[in-house]
Amino acid sequence: MSDKPIARDVYDALAERYAAVIDTKPHNAYYERPATLSLLPDVSERRVLDAGCGPGVYSAWLLDRGADVVAIDVSESMIDIAKQRTRGRARFHRADIGAPLDFLESSTFDLVVAPLVLEYVRDWRATLREFHRLLRPGGHVVVSVTHPFSDFLYFRTDRYFETELVESTWTGFGGVRMPSYRRSLEETLNPFGDAGFRIEHVLEPKPTEEMRTADPRHFEELRRQPCFLCIRAVRVDEAPPALAV
Repeated sequence: MSDKPIARDVYDALAERYAAVIDTKPHNAYYERPATLSLLPDVSERRVLDAGCGPGVYSAWLLDRGADVVAIDVSESMIDIAKQRTRGRARFHRADIGAPLDFLESSTFDLVVAPLVLEYVRDWRATLREFHRLLRPGGHVVVSVTHPFSDFLYFRTDRYFETELVESTWTGFGGVRMPSYRRSLEETLNPFGDAGFRIEHVLEPKPTEEMRTADPRHFEELRRQPCFLCIRAVRVDEAPPALAV
């Protein structure tokens, strides 16, 4: 990895705290995750790349449903936790999805799942082109990201159309300062087509009934405005156009 991933040190530091709550943290367990999982095709006997696996929640879910899972993350601490959670059933690599994934062979995956990780990558086109390379024709990529509308409200930016490096405070983890990239709606959607994908479904999640009980205040807020955006796209047969250099 040439450039240090922007959030690696933060995730290394909070890995254990993050893993301890991720199964029941309302925004994840009762809002983002059910929506993202609803977009997945049948994963039984499919080869799946869990891109940005974190503590292994998605990897475990995929394995339990018969998938052959390869998982990557920039955080060694997160990978250690994910290995424990999946009990040796998946293969793990420390890698940055913002860099070439040369150790993975082309056209060998049926599905790439990238939940809440693209926010830490500036150049989505390069990353999505790598996903395109890894997928077999007709393979899918399913991602969840922070909704551009939510980021716009949170950061009160006057540079909406620029992709900019920002920081937010994660109060649920003791005031951790988390860096990420904020981008416009067009820079959220257009990179998929530019990388050789066709978007099949865009989902603005609604909070589940479990969230109504677990976090009534945010349940009411998320009924009125979105926080995340989930996208399913399919690899088209032709190769994506070459990037300008």
